Amino acid sequence: MDIILAFLIGLLYAAGIYSMLRRSFIKLVIGLLLLSQATNLLIFTAGGLTRAVAPLVPDGEKIPPALSADPLPQALILTAIVISFGVLAFMLVLLHRSHQTIGSDDLDKMKGTDE
Repeated sequence: MDIILAFLIGLLYAAGIYSMLRRSFIKLVIGLLLLSQATNLLIFTAGGLTRAVAPLVPDGEKIPPALSADPLPQALILTAIVISFGVLAFMLVLLHRSHQTIGSDDLDKMKGTDE
């Protein structure tokens, strides 16, 4: 399972970087989304793929059971999802505003505008 996820993460990173190198602003946004999803999968895979119980401390104990799930990767992924949603919202507003001003989503046409 780790090998399949490693190939999937590599494919998402490659597709995201390739998409970001295109001249279209929309493809840049899609590339950023692919990179954020690849990073989320990377954090999830690095946290370990084990079936374990929730990290709850039973009554009378001081530590959780030995085979408990690590909550840190899950918290990092939830934070990354919120941040990527905010970046996506900003990029969509920027795309809308630049399309209103320039009339195109070509990044090379945005270099010469001083409006």
